[in-house]
Order: sequence, then C-alpha cells, then structure tokens
Amino acid sequence: MKTTLEIPDTIFRRAKSAAAQRGIPLGQFVTEAVRDKLRTPSISADKPWMQSFGKLRLWNLAVAGTRALRTVAY
Repeated sequence: MKTTLEIPDTIFRRAKSAAAQRGIPLGQFVTEAVRDKLRTPSISADKPWMQSFGKLRLWNLAVAGTRALRTVAY
C-alpha cells in the first residue's frame, strides 16, 4: 500500500541515512520502525491518563494516614 506521510526534514534525513547504512530501502526502514513502535506497549505514550492514576495511589495512602491519625487523636 502506498501512502503519503509528512515527516519533519531532520527526521527524514536521519531515517534516510540510517536506511542507507543498513542497506535497505527507506520504505522498509519506516515499516520496521513503525512495527517496532507498535510492538512495544508504552503506557505513558498510549494512555497519558495512567500516569495520574499512579499519583492517586500516593494520595490514597496519605488520606488513610490522616484518618489513622485522627482516630488516634480523638
């Protein structure tokens, strides 16, 4: 399948150079790069909201600690 992509000039030049160093066509290099990126799940990239949920765990511990202190104090 053929498609058109807009790639910044600096990235295009780096990709073209890397493909030439490996002795493969640019299309094959881009295909492999995209395949590798799709193969590796990245929580922060795919689901940025997941980073915030990790912070809620710490907040929950702080609230639990405050409740425990309140119980002891009264």
